[in-house]
Amino acid sequence: MPGRESADRKQVTQGRWASVLLLPTLILLAVVIIYPVVNAIVMSFQNDAGLSSSGFFVQGGFAGVDNYVHWLAQQCNGVSCPPGTLGSQFWGAMGTTFLFTAITVVLETVLGFWMAVIMARSFRGRSVIRAAVLVPWAIPTAVTAKLWFFIFAFQGIANTLFNTHILWTGSEWPARWAIIISDTWKTTPFMALLILAGLQLIPDEVYEAAKVDGANAWQRFTQITLPLVRPALMVAILFRVLDALRMYDLPAIMTQGANNTTTLSILVVDQIRQGFNSAAALSTITFLVIFIVAFIFVRFLGANAVGAATSSGKK
Repeated sequence: MPGRESADRKQVTQGRWASVLLLPTLILLAVVIIYPVVNAIVMSFQNDAGLSSSGFFVQGGFAGVDNYVHWLAQQCNGVSCPPGTLGSQFWGAMGTTFLFTAITVVLETVLGFWMAVIMARSFRGRSVIRAAVLVPWAIPTAVTAKLWFFIFAFQGIANTLFNTHILWTGSEWPARWAIIISDTWKTTPFMALLILAGLQLIPDEVYEAAKVDGANAWQRFTQITLPLVRPALMVAILFRVLDALRMYDLPAIMTQGANNTTTLSILVVDQIRQGFNSAAALSTITFLVIFIVAFIFVRFLGANAVGAATSSGKK
């Protein structure tokens, strides 16, 4: 049929134009994202120039998986890396990174949910409260780190307020808790904002029907709010977990990575000063760790923003 053929040709033409218009963006993404990732992987299989175990200077060359063995097995020139070297800090930095991630994400999720529930209600001054809540998130991370560094100073606000004499950035667990508190203050508004967006998608009629059926506040929360906000909540947790796994600014500025506060990102930056290829291997390991965590969230925990939006649109 002529009309059908004309429509098919129009569709093909639109598809070609769409490909042409998308091509510059795809090229830009390839240059900005794909090339650096591939280049880092290639570099990770090369030796860094420097002194060999025999004391001679070497230019580098193909290293195979030596750089990965250096980090994962903490091997330096075939023996265990001495304490204090970067190679000996890998698993400690991995544990510190996941510790910060687990504690901060849990705290930010609980506090963010509580703040989102409050901001979802109708009351006078709600717009002002919403704007005020976002202030910590809008402050640059470097500024936040310096702010809390002065708060946790020996003669800072924290010790003065609680009448304590804690070296917050001078010992292991106080330094860790100082970073956790700082990060929680900084990024809880981000969690609250995403959860609030999910709460506003729940129709008021659902709550009204539950009240008519005799459901109390706790039943409405557990049977209506949590199930319906779960897609937005999981996406918020995913974003926050991925962000926390690459934490750098706060510990680097507040403690310089001392007192067992070194994260994987800090270790990568420190290694860059000694050798790019070994740092590329560590960056690749960090990338794989983050990718595996993201895959688990999307595949098994339902943190799929696209899938959630599609299913919502079909209802």
